[in-house]
Amino acid sequence: MAGTEITGESPKTTAAVEKTDEPATAERGKRSSQDLAGLEAGLDALDAVQIRRTSPAEVLVQKVLPPVVAVALILLIWKVLVWAKVTDDYKLPDPKLVWDALRDLWLKGELLDIIWTSVSRGLFGFLIALAIATPLGLIVARVKFIRAGIGPILSGLQSLPSVAWVPPAVIWLGLNDKMMYTVILLGAVPSIANGLVSGIDQVPPLFLRAGRTLGARGLVSARHILLPAALPGYVAGLKQGWAFSWRSLMAAEIIAKSPDLGLGLGQYLENQRNNSDMAGVLLGIIMILFVGIAIELLIFAPIERRVLRSRGLLANAR
Repeated sequence: MAGTEITGESPKTTAAVEKTDEPATAERGKRSSQDLAGLEAGLDALDAVQIRRTSPAEVLVQKVLPPVVAVALILLIWKVLVWAKVTDDYKLPDPKLVWDALRDLWLKGELLDIIWTSVSRGLFGFLIALAIATPLGLIVARVKFIRAGIGPILSGLQSLPSVAWVPPAVIWLGLNDKMMYTVILLGAVPSIANGLVSGIDQVPPLFLRAGRTLGARGLVSARHILLPAALPGYVAGLKQGWAFSWRSLMAAEIIAKSPDLGLGLGQYLENQRNNSDMAGVLLGIIMILFVGIAIELLIFAPIERRVLRSRGLLANAR
């Protein structure tokens, strides 16, 4: 009839359209499933860290052989300089004389005592510095007012030579172990605290917001979020703190002389200088260097590798 409007489609037309859309809908669903599967595979590939254990032969070639070759090369150059008579014998003794001095200390039973006197002081002082610097670093990093007041002071103390603290420490405390530990603390605490502050500054704010959402605040947030996330910077601060501890201790042992302090590496070095025994002086330097390298390789290097490996940054490390 004229004037009648057609407001809908016929059943046949609707069925035809639905039948036509079915393949397209199925194709889109298939593509979406494939995209999701590809995305999941990509994320799994990113998460999967390929860890390959280094063989003993590779460890020998990559880790042991290079330092051995370097030491042998240094000894060879040293020997050549002695043969060439580039200076007086008392200024540059033969490597054999240094070895004889080392053997003499061993036969007298003094070698391990000298090393242990310094190592025990250094490690104990470092542990005290660690207990003080860790909460100090947390407070400085999280409280703006304290950071504005103490932050520059910590940076200044870190740049101050450790030997500068020995004279006032002797006047304040006398020639005893307290003086030694005070010098170690003044050298190590700023380095450890600044390392922790630097590590916390690099923690993404998203971590803290997520922690607050889960109810982690205050000490709980510091223990479970800030410290774990700041570990790389914290470990770097620990390594630097140990270096400052060891340097501070050696400066204190060289300057401060007293029978009550015992014979450490620094005191041994100073005694040989007073005796004009260059072989003994070089032996003292070598032993100080050896202890510093040994502590680094046995304590801090494994900790650093573990932290980096846990973050997928050192997958092929042994």
